[in-house]
Amino acid sequence: MEWIQVSIITATDGIDMVCDRLSDIGISGFEIEDEKDFTEFLENNTKYWDFVDEDLLKSKQGDTKVKVYIEADENTTQVLSQIKDAMLALKREDCENKYGTLEIETVSMQEQDWANNWKKYFKPICVGEKILICPQWEEVKDAGERKIFKVNPGMTFGTGTHHSTQMCIEHLEGVIGNGEEVLDLGCGSGILSIISLILGASDATAVDIDENCVHVAYENLDMNNMPREKYHVYSGDIINDTALFEKLNVKKYDVIVANIVADVIIALLPTAEKLIKEDGTLICSGIIDERLSDVEEAVSKSGFYIDKTTHSKGWASLKLKLKQR
Repeated sequence: MEWIQVSIITATDGIDMVCDRLSDIGISGFEIEDEKDFTEFLENNTKYWDFVDEDLLKSKQGDTKVKVYIEADENTTQVLSQIKDAMLALKREDCENKYGTLEIETVSMQEQDWANNWKKYFKPICVGEKILICPQWEEVKDAGERKIFKVNPGMTFGTGTHHSTQMCIEHLEGVIGNGEEVLDLGCGSGILSIISLILGASDATAVDIDENCVHVAYENLDMNNMPREKYHVYSGDIINDTALFEKLNVKKYDVIVANIVADVIIALLPTAEKLIKEDGTLICSGIIDERLSDVEEAVSKSGFYIDKTTHSKGWASLKLKLKQR
């Protein structure tokens, strides 16, 4: 089926008015791109990242847009004409020029393009020496001695292909394999904790502040045919949520992995100290090279020391051990 994507160039103050006029002609289901909202979102949530992809920033700069999709059929010309007339009328009413240009852009799109075209770019990828990350729809005839981790990239969160995630997996390969108990902090889709089970961990617990992580992680677990009795996923802030901390503190963990950002890793160090076994390993990743010195300084003041540092494409990962007490 063919669809027409209609983009109306507006401004933050014009979004509601544009949507109202589109509703008046029977169009609903709006996609909003507001540069102001995006900028405010970044500014108000800086503790969750140190790095934002430049291509993403560029794509969000400039005009604010309201997008709708209409079916390409015998009524398309009429609907497009109605949209054009509605925006011309709104432009005439906009004496203070608050609603932007209200220009219209159209692009023809095939429905199957949305659903499938991106899949050709995601193929199985070898990580470390033991893992093969494979999209759900791919069949691997011969993985050799590698263990396969299946993932659905259409889900929220990551796919396991980012440099910071790959470094974590490489660290995990060196410390998992003999029934270890693992705690994954900032688990996202559960990739690292599930791979820990695949590598031979006896039990894995995963935590993320986003409540969506719970069902996504369990879906990834099921996709990899791993038993749910070995896996436990929680949503919450382990640093500030005392009840959640106590729930996790019923035991100590052989391996704790935190693939997050520098500031959160620094804040997590005292909590990780309380949850890790004396001979345990803390793996930290998601650290851009520019913030590595900050994390190293925090580690030096904590109960941990740096056992190993790895780098990949501007990112760093640390393997930490507890200092002798």
